[in-house]
Amino acid sequence: MIQIKDLTKRYGQHLAVDHLNFSVDKGEILGFLGPNGAGKSTTMNIITGYLSATEGSVTIDGLDLIDHPMEVKRKIGYLPEFPPLYPEMTVSEYLNFVAEIKKVTPAEKKESLEKIMDLVKIGDVRGRLIKNLSKGYKQRVGLAQALVGNPTILILDEPTVGLDPRQIMEMRTLIKELGKEHTVVLSSHILPEVSAVCERVIIINKGKIVASDSPENLSKRLTGGSHLLLRVAGPETEVVSKLTKVAGVSSVRVKGEREPGTVDVVVEADAEEDIRRSLFFALSEAQLPILLMKAEDLTLEEIFLQLITEEEVAS
Repeated sequence: MIQIKDLTKRYGQHLAVDHLNFSVDKGEILGFLGPNGAGKSTTMNIITGYLSATEGSVTIDGLDLIDHPMEVKRKIGYLPEFPPLYPEMTVSEYLNFVAEIKKVTPAEKKESLEKIMDLVKIGDVRGRLIKNLSKGYKQRVGLAQALVGNPTILILDEPTVGLDPRQIMEMRTLIKELGKEHTVVLSSHILPEVSAVCERVIIINKGKIVASDSPENLSKRLTGGSHLLLRVAGPETEVVSKLTKVAGVSSVRVKGEREPGTVDVVVEADAEEDIRRSLFFALSEAQLPILLMKAEDLTLEEIFLQLITEEEVAS
């Protein structure tokens, strides 16, 4: 659906985007991450046609952005970090204005705008001036304008910036819903949001890609194996002794007592080794009940910080 090849953007001597290569499949929700100044917004602006690239190409659904600018732009809905709203217009006036700009036919306009307003839940404020809306509603109106014209691709740059926790949850749910019918590229500083919504993440730093994979695979790659958190009823020394003898266990780290008479431990296994059954039988035979067992991967924040730190040390 989206193909980026050798994408480069220079501002004088400053290299903002450094020969990026990546693709986004149809129906995928991709997280696009990086620290401030990494080149995220520049890349998104190039993909949407707001900026021109110094080198490289952007292909959308088989069409080159340079050769077919109008056809490509019709396929993209863009929500920039600061939505392009007109505060003196009502919500309905603004969306009708956007529909005219995007050349939506009169026959399609009424039905499609009603559907969009219902989807993003702004129908109850359609007659209000945009300047009188809350931050959350303004962000929804911005998302609504991106959906006008029924684009196949949505580019969302910091869609939850400035929202309160409840509004963030609502926006997250909405993005998941949109991902059922659209290809979505999402940039955000709120990493738990990206982890909850996106199937794959691309992390860039200083204009270069430093990682591209699912959060789960990145965690396994950086930790070198799988980690399981166990809460076991029994004496700490006995629990640790039994666990260290299980085949495939490379280390056991004690985290302490969270419930009376129990011990929490993190068990690390060799890469790609599933030791859950072996742990169960070993502790069961020793009459040490397992009260909790769950995967303990690196969080997306930990992955992000580790990769960015490694990149900065290497450079």
